[in-house]
Amino acid sequence: MSELQERASHDPDNPQALIDFMSSGWLHQAPVRKAHPEIARFQARRCELAARFPGEHLVLAAGSEHVRANDTQFRFRPDSDFAYLMGGGEPDELLVLEPDGSSYRSRLFTAAHNRGTAAFFTDRVHGELWVGRHRGLDESQAYYAVDSVADLSAKDEYLRDIRGSGKRVRVLGEDEELGQVLGEMRLIKDEYEIAELRKAVEITKRGFEDAIRVMRAGRGERAIEAAFWARARIEANDVGYLTIAAAGHHACTLHWNRNTGLLESGALLLLDAGVECDSLYTADVTRTLPVGGRFSRQQRVVYELVWEAQRAAMAAVVPGNEFREPHRRAMRVLAEGLIDLGILTCSLDEALDPEKQLYRRYTLHGFSHMLGIDVHDCARARMETYRYGTLREGMVLTVEPGLYFQPDDATVPEEYRGIGVRIEDDLVVTATGSENLSEILPSRIDEVERWIATLHA
Repeated sequence: MSELQERASHDPDNPQALIDFMSSGWLHQAPVRKAHPEIARFQARRCELAARFPGEHLVLAAGSEHVRANDTQFRFRPDSDFAYLMGGGEPDELLVLEPDGSSYRSRLFTAAHNRGTAAFFTDRVHGELWVGRHRGLDESQAYYAVDSVADLSAKDEYLRDIRGSGKRVRVLGEDEELGQVLGEMRLIKDEYEIAELRKAVEITKRGFEDAIRVMRAGRGERAIEAAFWARARIEANDVGYLTIAAAGHHACTLHWNRNTGLLESGALLLLDAGVECDSLYTADVTRTLPVGGRFSRQQRVVYELVWEAQRAAMAAVVPGNEFREPHRRAMRVLAEGLIDLGILTCSLDEALDPEKQLYRRYTLHGFSHMLGIDVHDCARARMETYRYGTLREGMVLTVEPGLYFQPDDATVPEEYRGIGVRIEDDLVVTATGSENLSEILPSRIDEVERWIATLHA
């Protein structure tokens, strides 16, 4: 067994004769030296990052597998920044950008093949008999187009050496500035990234339609989640985040992902879900759907108000506007509507007063965030370039206003209590305005009803 794996109480004994037998007699498998199809893009990103920190070693880890239950792991997903620079990643890989004169060299530590060694058979964590064939050293060097590769077993000594040498070393996750620079590099999406996000949205639409087909009174929220997840796994890598399939008053819990409730006749289903492509770029879409196919009068009132707020917000997604401008415009529409409904009993100015923000009792959250490899992308970017920054061509963000009337809120008329509505779309900022990548999923109220009717036919 490898040094990285401890023996478990249920592991069998492995006689040396068996190890010797298992370590020999395997046919040679020629390495597949094939580069990632977008490798020039990732090399350019690494070059840009290294140029921001001349003369310094930059250390970035792909991350490790996380234990789910004893010796079973969650499905591995590489660190997002690592994937942004490399186009993927395998467990425990380490990328180092080393200074080399006025340029840099890239060094990757990765798992070597272990077929023909004891670890192949005895190591249930890293043995290729257990977990499948790795890329190995030669294939990884070609796939990632790095300057050199080394086995994982050498990385600890390497890190000790460069740290002990007095050289300037920045480690992602430890160095705030390194994280900020990567976060801000990721704010602007290129044509490849936008294409991947478009693909994610297209698959997400099919996932929503699978979910709508099983949406019936008496079904569980888990049936909705399962239908969507199946589409994500069939056509892509996974879901980009835990699916929110919130029926009835569960929609008033913002991150309701327990999905343990039932769909009741006459209720709404708030479905917030997104497919993550193999490239790890994810969609993030929300539609609020009537379980029985048609909105009630009260549901229609709330839905139309949220829809109008979203239209106002999306009109503000143009280059040069502040990132918060779509949120402000949506808030104004919602506050006016809450006053018209008699739920807010103050003036509009008082409701929107930054020192009071009374409307937030019913709106709860901000209405936009960046989208990309992470569903909440670019989280390490500085506030002044993200939240307090301006919109620029190539940014991709969500627009997702909502109203949530808690079932026990005495300030809300009884007929509206327990109604939660959110409508969310994914927009890319263009040179002259924006493009709604997710407009292929109906959101206008009459179109939503027709969509459901068609899928239930």
